Amino acid sequence: MDTLPASSSKSGSDPIQIQSSKEYETIEYIRNNSDSDRILEDLQSQRINEVLCDIRLETNDGAIVVGHKNVLMAASPYFREIFTNSDERNKGVVKISEFNSAVLRLLVDYIYSGQIIITKENVKLLLQAANILQIDFLNGACAEFLKKELDVSNCIRMKAFAHSHNCPILLSSYEAYIKKHYLDVAKGEDFLSLSFEDVVKIISSDDIAVPFEEKVFESIIKWIKHDLEQRKDFLPDLMEHIRLPLLASMPDILNNIVEEPLLKNSPKCNNYIIEALHFNPDESVEHFTMPQKIRCKSRLFGASQKVILIFSRSKKLPRCYMDWYDPVTKVQEDAPAINDCLLLPGFGVIRDKYVYLVGSMDIMSSSSVSMLDVSSRSPSWVPTVNMLCMRSGFRVGVLDNCIYAVGGENGTKNLNSVEVFDVSIQKWRMVSSMSTPRRDMGIGVLNNCLYAAGGINSELLNSVECYDPTLDTWTTVSKMLVRRANFGVGVLDNVIYAIGGYNESGFLRSAEKYRPSDGVWSTIAKMHVRRDGPGVVALNGLLYVFGGDINRSNVDTIEIYNPNTNTWSIQPLPKSRDSKIFCAVAVDRPPHFITN
Repeated sequence: MDTLPASSSKSGSDPIQIQSSKEYETIEYIRNNSDSDRILEDLQSQRINEVLCDIRLETNDGAIVVGHKNVLMAASPYFREIFTNSDERNKGVVKISEFNSAVLRLLVDYIYSGQIIITKENVKLLLQAANILQIDFLNGACAEFLKKELDVSNCIRMKAFAHSHNCPILLSSYEAYIKKHYLDVAKGEDFLSLSFEDVVKIISSDDIAVPFEEKVFESIIKWIKHDLEQRKDFLPDLMEHIRLPLLASMPDILNNIVEEPLLKNSPKCNNYIIEALHFNPDESVEHFTMPQKIRCKSRLFGASQKVILIFSRSKKLPRCYMDWYDPVTKVQEDAPAINDCLLLPGFGVIRDKYVYLVGSMDIMSSSSVSMLDVSSRSPSWVPTVNMLCMRSGFRVGVLDNCIYAVGGENGTKNLNSVEVFDVSIQKWRMVSSMSTPRRDMGIGVLNNCLYAAGGINSELLNSVECYDPTLDTWTTVSKMLVRRANFGVGVLDNVIYAIGGYNESGFLRSAEKYRPSDGVWSTIAKMHVRRDGPGVVALNGLLYVFGGDINRSNVDTIEIYNPNTNTWSIQPLPKSRDSKIFCAVAVDRPPHFITN
């Protein structure tokens, strides 16, 4: 039993006694929104009936809106500054000149009620007013409303509006829209009204969505000719951002550009043309020299403009298939085919556009390597340097622009050896071997390390080891929960996922994940379908799982995993082939695929 000090007790009475118990130690936090709403409703009623109102706001059109200073100050820094200003503090009437009485009434009603009706007619005025009053929630609501109204015909005018009213979220959204729809925007009249600075800002971007660079050239010539006398001197500065060297492999198109009369009288423009005529894209690819000048650099078509390249092998014929797949539009198209039909190949992707296909014709032949530049106007597979060792059942990973071929078998034994292909010098070399021979394992790359998981040696494995290229060493890490081989691996948001495959119990629907910072594997939701050897791609915050041949029946569906909800959805592939999908990778959208 605890007591308060004597000085705390009433005169002539015993000290107050407080019993210590769990009942008194319990603290409960409550929040009563209904009372808050009731108070606001009451204040609104008082304002309407002008009860205790101590401020009258007068607009330029002579209208008066009444209110309570403390309520308006609490809602808006704009009013707080006015009512704390020494000149305005004791005034009963304050002039508001920034907007009209209709908008002011809507805003004051919103402050008291938290409700407002946004329409096409008032949204711009409300956004401007919310920006002045610094009411962030209303500002954001107006911005979201305007985003929904965005289209090719108004995006340039809306961008100017967002800039003039200091709305960075809206401005960023409009700029992204203009880049994504550049070809259509450039056809409109509003494009011709852009300032030189605005045109430069757009065409200098890596991520404007244009299938071919001559379309950008055509748009700036059109812009200059719209006001030739005032704009012709801007041409050299604009041509600096046109990537003419990308057209070097298309002499007919480049020659048409050279014949443009506006270019002939400009020494600076002539230098850009000479640069393009002497640019050798094949030599750049062969030596993997990345362009130093922006004019030689391919545009990216935007971070979200990725497609998936799928490799599959016919079950009946010695034939392989390549397909592009757009996960947004669900369009599937034929990709450049490879002449040799490879057995159990692997994909490696460098800088999202150079795809290396590593594989062999059979388990007794040396593994060959071919490269595809997806940014090329006419992409095709180009043979490169064969691997050092004969191996099948190996897996591929990419680290620091180098391609690693890990494990596998050579026809007589399982391998723990690892070799790496440095694309910059076009040579293979051996690196440290794994501690355990493995074939049909999973390979994931995370935090600049290579993870080799599961697979088969003399038995099915669930062990995992990690390769650090800076130390050239392999280190054992936590085991998977399930032994599995021939499974798919995806890496998303610093997590490695092991998906499907098979073990002693048969083909698997199960999947698990590993976060290196936690150091443990944990299960995730099961797929809808059992999948053996699926291709897995991480893209736009999701995992896409393709194929996975089971009992010789084709799995022509895609399963999509959302890590935020731990759920799988399933959908059919647009094209159904009698083939087994071995691998899939995300790459930059090929030029011809941009309009799909």
